Order: sequence, then structure tokens, then C-alpha cells
Amino acid sequence: MNNKIIHITKRIINRSKKSRGNYIKLMKSLAKKSVSRSGLSCGNLAHAMAACSETDKINLMAEQKANIGIISSYNDMLSAHKPYEKYPEQIKTYAKEYNAVAQVAGAVPAMCDGVTQGEAGMDLSLFSRDVIALSTAIGLSHNVFDSVLCLGICDKIVPGELIGALKFGHLPIIFVPGGPMKTGISNEEKAKVRRAFASGEIDRQALLKSESKAYHSSGTCTFYGTANSNQMLMEIMGLQLPGSSFVNPDTEHRSALNKEAVRLAIESTNQGNNYKPLYEIVDEKAIVNAIIGLLASGGSTNHTLHLIAIAKAAGIIINWEDFSDLSEIIPSLVKMYPNGSADVNYFHACGGMPLLIKTLLNEGLLHRDVNTILGHGLEKFTKESYLKNGVLTWRDCPSESADQSVLCSIDNAFDKSGGLKILKGNLGVSVIKTSAVKLKHWHVEAPAMVFEDQNEIIEAFNKKELFKDFIAVIRYQGPKAKGMPELHKLTPILSILQNNGHKVALVTDGRMSGASGKVPAAIHLSPEASDGGILSKITNGDPLILNAKTGELNCLNEKEVLNRPEAKAPNIIQEGHGRELFKNLRNLASSSDNGASILF
Repeated sequence: MNNKIIHITKRIINRSKKSRGNYIKLMKSLAKKSVSRSGLSCGNLAHAMAACSETDKINLMAEQKANIGIISSYNDMLSAHKPYEKYPEQIKTYAKEYNAVAQVAGAVPAMCDGVTQGEAGMDLSLFSRDVIALSTAIGLSHNVFDSVLCLGICDKIVPGELIGALKFGHLPIIFVPGGPMKTGISNEEKAKVRRAFASGEIDRQALLKSESKAYHSSGTCTFYGTANSNQMLMEIMGLQLPGSSFVNPDTEHRSALNKEAVRLAIESTNQGNNYKPLYEIVDEKAIVNAIIGLLASGGSTNHTLHLIAIAKAAGIIINWEDFSDLSEIIPSLVKMYPNGSADVNYFHACGGMPLLIKTLLNEGLLHRDVNTILGHGLEKFTKESYLKNGVLTWRDCPSESADQSVLCSIDNAFDKSGGLKILKGNLGVSVIKTSAVKLKHWHVEAPAMVFEDQNEIIEAFNKKELFKDFIAVIRYQGPKAKGMPELHKLTPILSILQNNGHKVALVTDGRMSGASGKVPAAIHLSPEASDGGILSKITNGDPLILNAKTGELNCLNEKEVLNRPEAKAPNIIQEGHGRELFKNLRNLASSSDNGASILF
């Protein structure tokens, strides 16, 4: 095992000693040796099973057979959640085969950043994670379940469900993915059409035609954004079945994996011999493994927020310093769009998660002595599943990748360090995703151009005001100001400017995207402009430097900037489209480097 990883893990354990100890103590006090519903009064239990079939009522009244709770993010407007439509009935059928009962405990909201990009709804996106956590807790609050299946896949849904589930960590909890849609047009072609639209070369109908070829059926988007980073995390943390992340929906293979998840959920209850509560799985080593997986695969920057909040829910304290220190020793092993041209289906065919885990384990870059839903040891997650005569079967993953340009070996690593870095300086602390940025663009020194809305940049671009070297500063986008919307609409514009030979970069207290692109972007800047950050005093022309090589993010005329009077904050419109309901939540939000959460 790599000594630096051991050192970082030990300091997290020491830092978390008190809070983790309190969490474990609470979870142990909640655990029972009998079925959860055994403590309910007859009236309580009658309410809980009133709508059940007669057979299920008999089983529930006997207080011997396991009852599986289902938390679902189903809706049929969003492609990733559509596959979950029939899961509850399938799960109930499988549960009966295994002599158990299953009930839908509750539903959680599931919004899509892809739909709300640049729209008012995006201001609710980040806070939806904590709403999902609260919804998960409410769904499980009836205290009638012996294990739980979480149906969640996209951006805020999986982190939110896991945060809520950790408050019921005395129960076995398994995540059940829906899988990615099959491959449409190539990601490079999609990006090319977007740039053509931003340049005015094609009209809206041509753009829509292209987008519809990319997003064409049920399942997650196929690029490596937050949704698919979620699946990577759940697998490398041992919370969903090995190799299950990227199996397509509506296939016999996917159905067989779902059935196996149900069997495992029943086997893992405290009535069986393989009790595997969630609190024993999500520990400091599992969290470190999650960070390592994120770095090695060039995953979503959003998880520099989500993992901090997830860890806190388990009594574990991590920070961006942990990400940064691990990034120095974890090589970049995966090239998926936007870091490369391949999509998750191709990555899966190359060896996928089992081979990535095996590669890291063999190099001593993952904790192998962890608990998982399959028991102790991460080696079980180097197996891949397949159907043999219709029966789910497991085998060792390939010894090497089918395509080294997508999933490589340690010796052929794309970079000796991870795809995420931390930038520090007098502007504050921020995150940058470097895995998609060419090395020649890692260092940008240029005057600031200050904006307080991404639409202002679009207007300036259309007026031909941006064809020069500059660092775009977009402020008052942080958790307390606007709820940290993604600024993904800027990617095509900034890419065009960069491709035209201009040195450009972005500095913001907002988010960019789980699929941050080829332009260097210092995002999640803390402290934010609304919370006393120097960002609020920056004006057009101030010389800035962003250097991903040295980890530097500075204003070069700091003294002049600090001597300026307090800047007047803009009138940020947060009414309409439900945004006014979140006013108090914005006031409660923690800083980005503390997870941007209202819960901790």
C-alpha cells in the first residue's frame, strides 16, 4: 500500500475521531437483532401494511421475513430515471421469490442540469442534493425496513440519497443503477456542432437535431460527467454490484443484476448471517478510495463538493487539501469525454470499473481491506458479470485494457497526477479539472474581465468584445448568492476564443460542470464574493494569474484591490421558478470547500 495514501488516511481518521466515534455509537444504538417493525405498535404496523397484498400482510405480521425499502428517483421526463419506472414491481417480484417483502419507501426529486443549464431552475440544482437527502430520510423514517435499495443515478440524486441513507446506516443499503443509454453520435461531433452554433454557422434546428442524436433514449448521458462519476464512486466504494455501473437499461443483463441486488439486500439483513450495515462500509478508507477513483478517472468536479458532504454524514471530515495531496500521487488512467473522445459504453467494453479497480489495487493505490456489500475485501470488485445460459455469472476482469488510449496501465498513464487540482492564492481556494485541458493552457496570465451573469459574457461575445487575452471573472454565483449554478453555456464560447489563439481562463465562485471542458477554469472559489471574498473587489483590467502547474491563483495588484471600498453587490434576482422558497437555505449554506451544504 502506498505510504502517502496511508499517511493521508491516518490524518483523516485522526481528524474525524470524535465525530466518527459519535456516528458509530449512534448507529450501533439503532441496530436491532429482530426485524425493524417488531418495535411498532399494532396500529403503527397496520398503517404500514394496509395497502399490501394479503400474502405480504401475512409475511409482515409474522415479523420474521425481511422487508426491503425502495427509495426511487423515478420520473419519465428525464432519460436517466425512466428505466426506474418498472423497477419497484420487478423488485417486489424478486423479493417474493426470495421469501421477503418489498415496499416503496418514498420518492426523491430528480432534476437534470442538462435541462436547466442557463435557466432559472439551475439556481435550485445544488440545493436539490440536500432536499434529496431530507426526502430519503423521510422515506425511511417509518422504521419498518430491514434493508434498502436506492434507485438513483444522476448528478445530485446519488449524493443526496447516500447522505440521507447514512443516517440509517444501521441498515444494509445497496445502490441500484439504471445504466447509460446506448451510444449515439460521437462526443467530438456533438462538441463540433455546439461550437458551430455558438459561432453562428448553423441555426437552432441544426443544433437541436444534433443534440437529439446524442441524447436519444432512456439511460444516462454517455459522457463522463457527474452522473457517470456517481456510478464510478458507488462501485469503487463497494456500494453497488461489481461491473454494474455501465450496463445498458432494458437488457437481460441489467435485469439479472437487479435481481442479484435484491437477493443481496435480503441476505445482508440482521436476520441473516451476512449482516452488512452501511456504516461499516462507508468509513475513512472507503472515502479515500472514492477520492482516488475520482482522480484516476478524471471525474466530475462536483464531487469535490459532494464527497465532503457525504463524508460528514458518516462523521468523517475531509477537505480539499486531502484531494490535492492525493492528486499528486494518483495517475490519470482514463480518457472519456470531455477528457477524451470515448464514452462510458466504450470504457465499459475496454474493461471498465473492474479493470480500473484491479489496476489501482495492483499498484497499492487503493485500500483493499475495506467492507463492501459483498463482504470484506475490494478484490471482489475486480470481477465482471456476464450471462451464461441466461444465468448471472462472475469472472475475473481482463488482465489489460482493450484500448490503452481510453483505459491505460500505470506504466502508460496519461499523466502522473490526477485529473483534479486545487488552486490557492490571494483570490482564495478553488478547484480546477485539468484532465481535459492541454498542458500549454495550464498557465494563463491576463487582465480580468468581470461579469456577474453568464449571459453578460454571451452578449459580449456576440458584440465581438472578447477576441483577446483575458481571464473571465464571474462572481456572485456562490452558494449564498445564487445557489452555485453551473455555467456550462460558456464552454463553447471560451473554447472558440481559445481555438483562435487567445489565452483565456475562467475564475468563478460558481460551478462549471461535471463535464468541465478544455478551457482552464478555477471554480468553486471560496470565499465567495457574497461572503467577503476579494473577488467582489476585482475590476476590469486587474492582472490575474491562473497556474495549474504550480497551483497558483492570484491577483497581481492585491494591495490596490484591497484598498478599494467595499463593492456593492448586484441585485441578484432570486424570485420566480420556486427560487424564493430557497432563500433561507442560501443563507444557511456552508462554503464550497465545506461541501456547500445546508445540512452540516
